[in-house]
Amino acid sequence: MIRVLLAEDQAMVRGALSALLGLESDLDVVGTAADGEEAWRLLQSLKPDLLVTDIEMPGLTGLELAQRVQRHELACKVVIVTTFARAGFLRRALDAGVGGYLLKDAPAEQLADALRKVHRGGRAIDPQLALEAWSEADPLNDRERQVLRFAGEGLTAGDIAERLNLSQGTVRNYLSEAIGKLGVGNRIEAYRLARQKGWL
Repeated sequence: MIRVLLAEDQAMVRGALSALLGLESDLDVVGTAADGEEAWRLLQSLKPDLLVTDIEMPGLTGLELAQRVQRHELACKVVIVTTFARAGFLRRALDAGVGGYLLKDAPAEQLADALRKVHRGGRAIDPQLALEAWSEADPLNDRERQVLRFAGEGLTAGDIAERLNLSQGTVRNYLSEAIGKLGVGNRIEAYRLARQKGWL
C-alpha cells in the first residue's frame, strides 16, 4: 500500500480528493490536513510515502512544505495538485525536489497514476507547464520573495522587520532590490507582478 497524506485548505476539495484516492486499491489516505503547519506535524508523526499538497494554504504553503521535506531529508515524496498553472511555481517546486505537479482540472484517473509513478521514483509534471517553466527565470531570492509577500499583505517595513528579525533598513533594501529586479515603480506593483508570474 502507498500511504498518502493530503494537505488542502478547502474542505470540499480535501474530501473529494480523499474519497477519490480511497477508491484505489493500492492507495491509503492515512491523514488529511487543512493547513501547512498541521501537514508538517502529520508528516513527522504519520511518516507517509507521499504528501499530496495544494500550494496556497494558511501557515506554510505547499512549496514551503516541500522545501522542509527536502531540507529535513524526509523519505516522503511530494506531489503538488493546484489550480495555479504558473511556470514560476513549477520551477520552485522542482527546485524543492517535488516529484509531481498536477493541475486540479486534470482528469481524476491521472492523479492516481501520477502518485504511483512518483512513488516508484518517477516524475509526473503537467507537460504544457513543463515547457513554459524554462522560458523565464525567477529573478528574486528567497529573502526578497518573503519580504515582498509580507509587503503585499499590507505590512509596513517595521512590521516586516519585526517578523523576520531584521532591521527596517535591511527590509527596505530587500524591497528596493525586488522592485529594481522586476522593473516596476513600487512594492505593490512588484507584488502583483511576482504573484502573476508565480514567483511568490
